[in-house]
Amino acid sequence: MAVELPGTFMQRMEDMLGSDYEQFAESYQETPYGGIRANTLKISVEELLALSPFTLAPIPWCPSGFYTEAGARPGKHPYYHAGMYYIQEPSAMAPVELLGVQPGDRVLDLCAAPGGKSTQIAAKLQGEGLLVSNDLHPDRTKALAKNLELYGVRNGIVLNESPGRIAAAFPGFFDRILIDAPCSGEGMFRKDEDMVKQWEPDTPLKYAAMQREILASAAAALKPGGALVYSTCTFAMEENEGIIGEFLASHPEFSLIPVGGTGSFAPGLGGLPGAARLWPHKVKGEGHFMAVLRHDGSSASPEEAAVLKLNGRDKALPVSPRNKGGKAQSSTKAAAARADGGRGGKGGRAANKSGGAAPGRQSQGMGEEAALAAYSVFAEEQLGWQPTGYPVLFGDHLYISPLPKAALDGLKTIRPGWYAGHIRSGRFIPGHPLATALHPAESIRSLSLPGNSGEAVSYLKGETLSIPAERLSVRSGSSPKGYVLVCIDGYSAGWGKWQDGMLKNEYPAGWRWT
Repeated sequence: MAVELPGTFMQRMEDMLGSDYEQFAESYQETPYGGIRANTLKISVEELLALSPFTLAPIPWCPSGFYTEAGARPGKHPYYHAGMYYIQEPSAMAPVELLGVQPGDRVLDLCAAPGGKSTQIAAKLQGEGLLVSNDLHPDRTKALAKNLELYGVRNGIVLNESPGRIAAAFPGFFDRILIDAPCSGEGMFRKDEDMVKQWEPDTPLKYAAMQREILASAAAALKPGGALVYSTCTFAMEENEGIIGEFLASHPEFSLIPVGGTGSFAPGLGGLPGAARLWPHKVKGEGHFMAVLRHDGSSASPEEAAVLKLNGRDKALPVSPRNKGGKAQSSTKAAAARADGGRGGKGGRAANKSGGAAPGRQSQGMGEEAALAAYSVFAEEQLGWQPTGYPVLFGDHLYISPLPKAALDGLKTIRPGWYAGHIRSGRFIPGHPLATALHPAESIRSLSLPGNSGEAVSYLKGETLSIPAERLSVRSGSSPKGYVLVCIDGYSAGWGKWQDGMLKNEYPAGWRWT
């Protein structure tokens, strides 16, 4: 390792590990392990293994995770741009596996950026229930939102809020909560030299104060019977067992679900063996700590339940994960007849480079009925169905949300749901995130480009392609002219617009292959 590890840190680790210390110290001479995780919202593990151009080896604690060979560059392949896998440090895949997420759950990822664990949660939800992904730092929410879009998450909401405000808005609401807490990052020293440079002997204590507050807020947002995973990528007991022990002592309604000492997991330290640790000298991965907590207490108070019901926060609508192209769920003709072309609606910022749009200041746009009618026309003519969810308009930008719009009132919302597109000159223009979450059968027109071809790269670079009509897959009775879902080996990557043998590229500039 190029950067020398702090002497204070190494002395503390020697005291902590005893006879294991020498093996621990030697592990820092090894190259960090790389990994990818199959995005099962789009592709099965078996399909990825059959298509993968890389040699893959299974990660023991994550059924959809795989080690990549040294020198592999999975971020430089068209499959990455089609959202078929997420590049993730192997140990970082463990916390979500312990969370026990099931389709239909309401899940909060409290410290979510850049989004690796949120995309892992979303894959387990399979489009059902609700995922709220939050990060306190505004700049980090950009990467978070983009990753949820790239990986085809339909039922996700992105917030930029404090944990306390989220708990106040959603008391006793979530079935599962993940706290991948900000920490001193000692477990990443081998992988990230900047973490070493930023570390000071008192760094763990500074983070512990923040972690304590985050955990207390999360406890207020968890429903009775729900589970919470607290994780860090540090070794310091002050940020790990110390935080959990203190929390359990002050929250008798919670209990620790034992994890440690099974499989790849080592037991926790300091009288908390039920917690789990991943040590870099014992597994192929970096250092991690995890604790699973269950809420055994009483339900939310009548006052809290009333707040949830008043704002629609008690209702989470499953967003259809696999509509294979049925009829639109509302009559397009009736909606168009009601549209009056009026002006109104709350504003949103212009679409950003990621192809989505963020709620923001007010602006003038077409009336809500007219906007929804334009969307319904698009859905009928280009998809043949309408996604399930609550339509949420910000200015001329339309989202399909798993929650009613009122449920997010007063919260700093980056993405209120699945970004569908925007209205321009009375017509609905589909957004890139709409395409990335679709399957070929869910679009009237689709085109599959071979992943090992120059065509796929040309498309990802934003180039116009010459495509004869017979290469398109077009639903019976429909014209080949119109929006085409462009796929790479059958997995959606974005939009194109076909006419007279030419595919106009709709891949957004901010996403293009460079």
